[in-house]
Amino acid sequence: MKTLFIGGIKSGKSSNAEKFILSKRDIKPIYLATNEFFDDEMKEKVLHHQKLRGDEFITLEEPLLLYDIIKTQTKPVLVECISMWINNMLYHKKSYEQIEAEITKVLTLEQTMVFVINDVGASVVSDNQLVRDFVNINGKISQIIAKKCDSVYHTVAGISSKIK
Repeated sequence: MKTLFIGGIKSGKSSNAEKFILSKRDIKPIYLATNEFFDDEMKEKVLHHQKLRGDEFITLEEPLLLYDIIKTQTKPVLVECISMWINNMLYHKKSYEQIEAEITKVLTLEQTMVFVINDVGASVVSDNQLVRDFVNINGKISQIIAKKCDSVYHTVAGISSKIK
């Protein structure tokens, strides 16, 4: 089973994805965190999220190689968040083709997975090329994931509505 939660920043998609995977399991799931710690604000945000999760998950951290981590797991995996992973891939000079290849490999795995991704395309077009590239890639990757998922939820104001 593969599920996607998509929504704007601070829409509630992450907490709803966590509740979703916890409700579907009989064993402690994996929380695959994709954050890289670029600054103190990010470290503080991560510590806050870890505190909120408590011990409900087994937390693993991997900013780039999702497939290598997920393929070794037998428990359900929550990937939080694909948009941050895309950011990391771009930061490390990975091409769209490399990003697409990695997520396509992940989607071939049989594990139960819940993905979280930001809906960043509902905004103005940036004058910054890197931002435009990120928005375009994020949109394409969200479509690839949604196509392969059994269910997709769109989250607004903390409410997730099933759209697939």
